[in-house]
Amino acid sequence: MRCDRVWSDARLLTLAAGRPGRGVVEGGVIATKDGRIAYAGPAADAPALDALDHIRLDGRWVTPGLIDCHTHLVYAGDRADEFERRLAGATYEEIARAGGGILSTVRATRAATEEAIVAASLRRLDALLAEGVTTVEVKSGYGLDRDTELRQLRAAKALARHRSVDVRTTYLGAHALPPEFAADRGKYLDLVCDEMISRVAADGLAEAVDVFCERIAFTPAETQRVFAAARAAGLARKVHADQLTDGGGAALAARYGALSADHVEYTGEAGAAAMAAAGTVAVLLPGAFYFLREAQAPPVAHFRRLGVPMAVATDSNPGSSPLTSLLLAMNMAATLFRLTVGECLAGVTREAARALGIIDHVGTLEPGKNCDLAIWDIERPAELVYRIGFNPLYRRVWRGEWPTP
Repeated sequence: MRCDRVWSDARLLTLAAGRPGRGVVEGGVIATKDGRIAYAGPAADAPALDALDHIRLDGRWVTPGLIDCHTHLVYAGDRADEFERRLAGATYEEIARAGGGILSTVRATRAATEEAIVAASLRRLDALLAEGVTTVEVKSGYGLDRDTELRQLRAAKALARHRSVDVRTTYLGAHALPPEFAADRGKYLDLVCDEMISRVAADGLAEAVDVFCERIAFTPAETQRVFAAARAAGLARKVHADQLTDGGGAALAARYGALSADHVEYTGEAGAAAMAAAGTVAVLLPGAFYFLREAQAPPVAHFRRLGVPMAVATDSNPGSSPLTSLLLAMNMAATLFRLTVGECLAGVTREAARALGIIDHVGTLEPGKNCDLAIWDIERPAELVYRIGFNPLYRRVWRGEWPTP
């Protein structure tokens, strides 16, 4: 088999469905051709591989490139002042209702140029890439007007022109009610549903539409309207659901065939069952749970029992999860939510890919998928979840390209 590059003497964590457990392969080989995996498996079973570049990994572990499937990476400003207010006793909801929270970042983002937003966002993106992330989802939602939302989405797309990474974009116009529409919620929903969703679809600026379905944001009825418009425009659906209350957001997401329901701390058994039936992924966001000092963890036992896929993401944002470490997010998911090591590793690879609707292209080490790899200096995969403040990444490979040290 003619290949571009071969990595040998590797230990693979393939996470492929056709292999037992985590799909571990000792004495493994990976071959790439035209940016895709041509072979991934035991050296003993490999065909004859003819490649110009042959790299021995000396027993290092190889996983699929990590996927951060829920971020708000593109914005201006920060909310360190609100952090201090929360330390003094204010709640997230109290700050939001007083005009802070999301609206604070909206003001800063509206005032920033696209170039300034890109520059600030690249620093956050670089922190993720340094830990082996090869795919990242980026939401808008800090403009809440026509021009700034489009500027945010353009800035998110621009990140992929500056770095070797796959950026998946999500339009989150229904993130909060902007102050200029405080007296007319319906008119703002008209803008989101009747103009913006079709615009971002036509311009190719987003692959999905998200909604913050919560008592401080948008109601289930309003969420349904957004979902209907997204479906009509051919865009995937996602939802911030049941973060503060069981408002039925997860069940609603399942009803509309949403790729994922994210946060889901208060999702009940009925909502979990609906997600399982629809194949909707539960995206767990332990950074926000930790940062907001929440008390109710997601119903992981229900998700396990019912077979709901679980992904893990940073929720990187300025207000409730200023986190740019997917490795730390895995540790938090294990310690705070009691996920197993295997669930955490699948949560930032295979299930994260499923949450973005791209499982056919990334998330496992299988022939035909993009050759996105993270190569680690570790003795066992549990180290990626166990350690705190430790980055054992040896090399990050995107589309089969071997980076210089």
